[in-house]
Amino acid sequence: MTDRPRTLRELRDSGYQSVDVKTEMRRNLLRKLRAGENLFPGILGYDETVIPQVTNAVLSRHDMLFLGLRGQGKTRMLRMLTNLLDDVLPVVAGSEINDDPLAPISKYARDLVAEKGDDCPIEWVGRDRRYHEKLATPDVTIADLIGEVDLIKHAEGRHLASEDVMHFGLIPRSHRGIFCMNELPDLSPKIQVGLFNVLEERDVQIRGFTVRLNLDLCLVFSANPEDYTNRGRIVTPLKDRIGSVVRTHYPQSRQLGIEITDANAWQDRDGVPVAVPEFMKAVVEEISRLARSSPHVNLSSGVSVRMSIANYENMLSNAERRAVLHGEERAVARISDLAYIAASARGKMELAMSEEVGEEDHLVTRLVDEAVKNVFDEYFDTKQFRDVVTQFESGKSLEIGDSASTAEYLQQIESFRPLAKHVEHIAAELEPSLHTGPTAGPLRVAVAEFLLDGLHANNRLNKRTKEGKTAYGF
Repeated sequence: MTDRPRTLRELRDSGYQSVDVKTEMRRNLLRKLRAGENLFPGILGYDETVIPQVTNAVLSRHDMLFLGLRGQGKTRMLRMLTNLLDDVLPVVAGSEINDDPLAPISKYARDLVAEKGDDCPIEWVGRDRRYHEKLATPDVTIADLIGEVDLIKHAEGRHLASEDVMHFGLIPRSHRGIFCMNELPDLSPKIQVGLFNVLEERDVQIRGFTVRLNLDLCLVFSANPEDYTNRGRIVTPLKDRIGSVVRTHYPQSRQLGIEITDANAWQDRDGVPVAVPEFMKAVVEEISRLARSSPHVNLSSGVSVRMSIANYENMLSNAERRAVLHGEERAVARISDLAYIAASARGKMELAMSEEVGEEDHLVTRLVDEAVKNVFDEYFDTKQFRDVVTQFESGKSLEIGDSASTAEYLQQIESFRPLAKHVEHIAAELEPSLHTGPTAGPLRVAVAEFLLDGLHANNRLNKRTKEGKTAYGF
């Protein structure tokens, strides 16, 4: 930064030319496309659907509305639009609204340029100072967004008729940058109307001052679909002024959902390392996918991707807790670790109006059972475990729970020879990387639970749960 122009004269001598922010974003996007760069690192599943919509909107110099249910990465993508801005931008030193030294619009900057001339000081701002975000709530005012007369400045002796008495809101402070309004329908209609001029004429007025601030902005918004429960609506003239409406969506396949959870869940624990078999990852993601189509869930509100991530983290934590209690060096996540995911699922799905209060936990239990069945049926046919069912029919039962160590659990499995043989074979086939070493024993336990719970879900075994312990029998 030290070798950059520090005065208006040096800036002009450097050959710098101002461009509006949308031209800047378009130019940088074209450069990234030619270089084959990833436009939105860490965003998965949108390459063929959402990202082309965003790319076209930027190339068209459009303002954007990201429309989709909760937990679809809207805000995350909007914040990543700053990657399309230049690394640094010259502004008039001390300007509250990032005034262009070559075309200042605030009274402060105009006066400073007039006073200092070519010696007007210049400073450089990074991308982070060119992005502002506001969560729309019913109490947001025009003063918050556009600005207001600052009575403190007036009390200091500045005249009410002077522009010096103005306090700029978030939108003017986003001049030459990006302004994001999250959850647009929650903004009261009269405030939405106040955005008309910003979107179309690109200017604002504060308290009737005759001066207009000709702003250079990229405006972006996020919203849930308008039929979302009792939320507000986006007024039609405002929608008409937004160039592109980008539709987002949930992961279109279970495997993609697993990859998203893997990328976002906190897995690097400093306690006991926890390994997660692929079938457990599939069960966790299947729970969320089933919730999104359940008649007991208000589908217009959606079921956030955050539910899969939070459930996955709680599953890891339970496996970690169990291993620590038993002094084990490694842990492998298993079906019984899902017994406590109700805590992470609560609030991430809204029940249908017909559902009674308190039914959420019961619904989670049913979703877990159905998810286990769906994944189990993709891996196996219940007929291949007929010998296991026959041994249970003879009156034997197997009890599991966190109170038993892996060694004690394996002893129980060994007493069921048909089950033990199946477990050994399937563990080696499904998870060869975990089948040897310190994870071998915990993996066999996880596979055994998966088989037993799958047989129960297919009505081949009974299952009784009481005080944190589960017994399988006939």
